[in-house]
Amino acid sequence: MMKLTSLTKWVLIFIALIWLPHATAAATLPQFVDITKEAGIDFVHNTGAFGGKYLPEEIASGCAFIDYNNDGWQDILLVNGKDWDGHPTGKRQTMGLYQNNQDGTFTDVTETAGLTVEVYGLGAAVADYDNDGDEDLYISCLGADRLFQNQGDGTFIDATKPAGIDNPGLGTSCAWLDYDNDGNLDLFVANYVEWTPETNLFCTLDGVNQSYCGPRSYPGQASKLFRNRGDGTFTDVSRIALIEDSTSKSLGVCVFDYNDDGFPDIFEANDTQPNKLYQNNGDGTFIEKGMLAGIAYDERGIARGAMGIDAGDYNGSGRESLVIGNFSNEMMNLYHNEGEFFIDDAPIANIGYASLLTLTFGCFFFDFDLDGKLDIFAANGHIESDINAVQSEVTYAQPPHLFHNIGDGQFEDVAPKVGSHLQKPIVGRGAAYGDIDNDGDWDLLVNSSNSAARLYRNDGGNRNSWIKLRLMGTTSNRSGIGAKIIVRSKSGTQTHTLKSGASYCSQSELAAIFGIGDDPQIDSITVKWLNGTTDQVVDVEPNQFLIITQTRHEPSTHLLQK
Repeated sequence: MMKLTSLTKWVLIFIALIWLPHATAAATLPQFVDITKEAGIDFVHNTGAFGGKYLPEEIASGCAFIDYNNDGWQDILLVNGKDWDGHPTGKRQTMGLYQNNQDGTFTDVTETAGLTVEVYGLGAAVADYDNDGDEDLYISCLGADRLFQNQGDGTFIDATKPAGIDNPGLGTSCAWLDYDNDGNLDLFVANYVEWTPETNLFCTLDGVNQSYCGPRSYPGQASKLFRNRGDGTFTDVSRIALIEDSTSKSLGVCVFDYNDDGFPDIFEANDTQPNKLYQNNGDGTFIEKGMLAGIAYDERGIARGAMGIDAGDYNGSGRESLVIGNFSNEMMNLYHNEGEFFIDDAPIANIGYASLLTLTFGCFFFDFDLDGKLDIFAANGHIESDINAVQSEVTYAQPPHLFHNIGDGQFEDVAPKVGSHLQKPIVGRGAAYGDIDNDGDWDLLVNSSNSAARLYRNDGGNRNSWIKLRLMGTTSNRSGIGAKIIVRSKSGTQTHTLKSGASYCSQSELAAIFGIGDDPQIDSITVKWLNGTTDQVVDVEPNQFLIITQTRHEPSTHLLQK
């Protein structure tokens, strides 16, 4: 046997000291398990593709978590396209609403809920827009969007026309927000390009075979802002609010208060056009500041193919930064919020190179292991099924990214370390997070273009302590959207703004889960509501679900309900 010198022994000990913590961390990471089939979710997305290479087929649809029957368990909505006229595929023609049976399984209740409507759907946004205690649903579509009002009895009615909402374009991501702080939720709808089957164009990847023509081939389309009058009807205020821009080609939207002035701002992720940051002036109008904030173009001054988008405080700065999913050969962005401007930290955060070849649609911040640091999930998939024949390093189906926040602004892609199921390539589009089993950790839902959706259960995320919060506004909007939650415990301070929309064409659960590691208790939970009031509770035991109801007057503290 070879004898080890003293120097060699010390080198091996040093390597072990460095490696063992990482090995232990990897071994204790939660595992994501694909439970789609056993959960009874049989949804297969339909783009309507028949060989005509119609533009909407390539971007596909999103998904949502919604507690439609108000039983405290998250149900699942999967948005769907449909067949093109004269080209039947035999696939499903409607969206899918799956009721949570509270035992790990789901039942398709689309028909009984009144949602068997054939539309070419793309995006979804969930919120209680009429402040009656039930979650309502907006679906953005090709042709005409739909607003479904929850009746409180397990059914929805189509309230689009009575509400006065008219968006006849190619709607993509959408989000509820209270931009004027009047207690009524307004609606932002991102639109993509001017397109009809009659104006569809053909392009080629290899100079011979037909492929999809990208957004550069079509005129842009202005997004829409609908103001809630508070009586069940809406007014199109896009022009007077100064957000109407027909050069935009928007696929993603995220609402966040980037400058912390108490008014929600709107980030619009554009495909091959400059991204837009609409700063809320507080008087019913916005001013576009994307270029001044450093997020309109890449470092070369070129507009990227931006799609998914989310905001979150991933480094404990108290300010929400941005993550953006882009086209393949364009790395994801991780824009750190410096206050008045943003700096793209993706390269130094170990996200840039890892995401260079993937094409990211849905993406978001969430704390999957409840260690108190926000991680990043990215659903990937190309738009061309034969892209590998032209670019040998790029594939059509692609595995997701799961970037684990390891502190100090650094991330590690741990998708290969959280089970084999998340490593399987899919053609990912919309993605969302929700707690389907009420165990305190985030599970994952992904809609896949022209193929089966995926539901991944988080096993082991709740090994760390946590607190789950739902907000109930009284003088602010009932859903609590736009409220800032601040959680303080021994290990530090975390902030989160409750929001609708984000990711790509999708809606995550309207609740907040904070991981606090092994902290024995939470020192305080503070909620800053949009209308300026504040509620606070102190000395909270972890590992429970709480509802924080807004007090109707100041000073600000308390009502907690389990």
